[in-house]
Amino acid sequence: MAVEALASEGNFFHIYDFRIKQGVDPKEFVKLFNQFDYSEGNPMHKSAAQVKDGVLVQDVKDPLHFWLIAEWRDIEEHARIRKILAEEIKPAFVGMIEGGGFVPHYGEIVSATPHDILNP
Repeated sequence: MAVEALASEGNFFHIYDFRIKQGVDPKEFVKLFNQFDYSEGNPMHKSAAQVKDGVLVQDVKDPLHFWLIAEWRDIEEHARIRKILAEEIKPAFVGMIEGGGFVPHYGEIVSATPHDILNP
């Protein structure tokens, strides 16, 4: 089986690190997230700057804590689309997030295992 690096050097990850509000059912949050994320209304999936689709990760020690991670070629394009989401589209799941904010950290991928090392 071929092994693939998680990301490619020179690209960027957006990493959202957030908690949902106390009393919110994590399963309901995931359901609302998925309804929006996989809908035609999500402009993120229409951008050529997105390299790999995001993954929503739930903390195994704290079910109210999540991360959303995806790989992009251009973080300025991601930030432009994120602003549209925040100011115009306003997905329902964002209202379930503690503090109401849904802003990522960006990181540049500076090292990734080359394909020939992973699959000699």
